[in-house]
Amino acid sequence: MKVWIRTCWIAIFCSGFLVCGCSGKKDMSMKMNNPHNIRGVVSFQRTFNDLNEKQLKTAKAIGISPISSREAAEDMGGDLVKIASCERYDVDSLTHSIPFLIPKAEKLLDEIGENFLDSLQNKGLNPNKVIVTSVLRTKHDVKRLRRTNINASTNSCHFYGTTFDISWARFRKVEDPDGRPLQDVGADTLKLVLAEVLRDLRKEERCYVKYELKQGCFHITVR
Repeated sequence: MKVWIRTCWIAIFCSGFLVCGCSGKKDMSMKMNNPHNIRGVVSFQRTFNDLNEKQLKTAKAIGISPISSREAAEDMGGDLVKIASCERYDVDSLTHSIPFLIPKAEKLLDEIGENFLDSLQNKGLNPNKVIVTSVLRTKHDVKRLRRTNINASTNSCHFYGTTFDISWARFRKVEDPDGRPLQDVGADTLKLVLAEVLRDLRKEERCYVKYELKQGCFHITVR
């Protein structure tokens, strides 16, 4: 009987030691998505139909005067804020624009990025950041752009620092800081969540949004 009791205590001790020893290890299993409450919008084109004329009127009213070069943007001090990739969004390699916005637009971009990450977490999806694909255009930028795209507007909202484009086709996966593998989230699913974020801000009259099909982006002007 004593031998049996001693054996039981040894077994309990060993199992407790294993549990304690294992509990200190990081969970390196793949973190899977658990998607729920993802609704998107009924129609991207009908929901986000703020045409250039409407956006341009606001851009001219609250934005800067069009500038000729990046150097001019650097010299504008507090009238423009330089943006860069951060924990809330990524800035793409900009070929025909420069990374500057008026403070109000920069604040809106921050909020979009933060709300998007929060929504993904609340909907059981692994984190991804939005990608900004176009920001402030100078007169020089538009001149260069028109060499390859004759439809590029010479009266664009992007002249005024009020407007930026966010891709709905590409997103940047946020890696786990401890190296834990994360299941990918499809771009179509991320697009639906981003649409919900933009729809809510638009309803609050924080911005105008145009769904750009060919360009693969949401064209956004702060209000």
